[in-house]
Amino acid sequence: MARGTSSAVTRVPRSGPCSSSTTASGSASAAAVARVSRPSPRSVAPMRSRMRKKPIRVQLPAIPVTRRAEPGTSAAAAAWKAADAEPLAVVELEHGPLRGTRVTADEVPLAIDELPLVALLGCFAEGETVVRGAAELRFKETDRIALVVEGLRGLGAQIEAAEDGFTVTGSGGLRGGAMEAHGDHRLAMLGAVAGLASREGVEVVGMEAAAVSYPGFTADLERLLSPAA
Repeated sequence: MARGTSSAVTRVPRSGPCSSSTTASGSASAAAVARVSRPSPRSVAPMRSRMRKKPIRVQLPAIPVTRRAEPGTSAAAAAWKAADAEPLAVVELEHGPLRGTRVTADEVPLAIDELPLVALLGCFAEGETVVRGAAELRFKETDRIALVVEGLRGLGAQIEAAEDGFTVTGSGGLRGGAMEAHGDHRLAMLGAVAGLASREGVEVVGMEAAAVSYPGFTADLERLLSPAA
């Protein structure tokens, strides 16, 4: 994406070696290709400024807490159950450096769909990020362990697959490149988010797969990154 443009999401013409998919009958059908790149500093400056001035508070359904923040870390949580309502939680987050972590088998059920993003975060964290006990990922819409490793490695990540997870060695960022969604909505959205954080942007081949679970993903991404947002 050219520097100075206002949008971080650009439709790419459907031509070239990675722009079509083949149906089960063997016929070729065009795949949507979107190039997602880092937004301009001007468009994200207000957001970063707010994060650094005060913690962000979000309210969401509560889940069992399996790991508490260590003293001195920049995260805090409180949970309660209101009358005739599901449990709720408020989480406070502050800007700070990413550090590698380990996701164990007992934590996997709570975050199975988010583990591809954990792999992406690991690329930017200090040290190693290790996920184990997640063999279920091999039996989703695709083999997500194999394809997350393949996709992120193609963007410059230092990542290795295991039978039941992966290990990422943080390198401070990603170069960028092209990533194939393989018809998997999680991989399409992973590629788009990787494009926002990478140095050169990412061409996501098969971006239309995101609509399976999030039909408005691309539109919401463009709106979020708009300078007027």
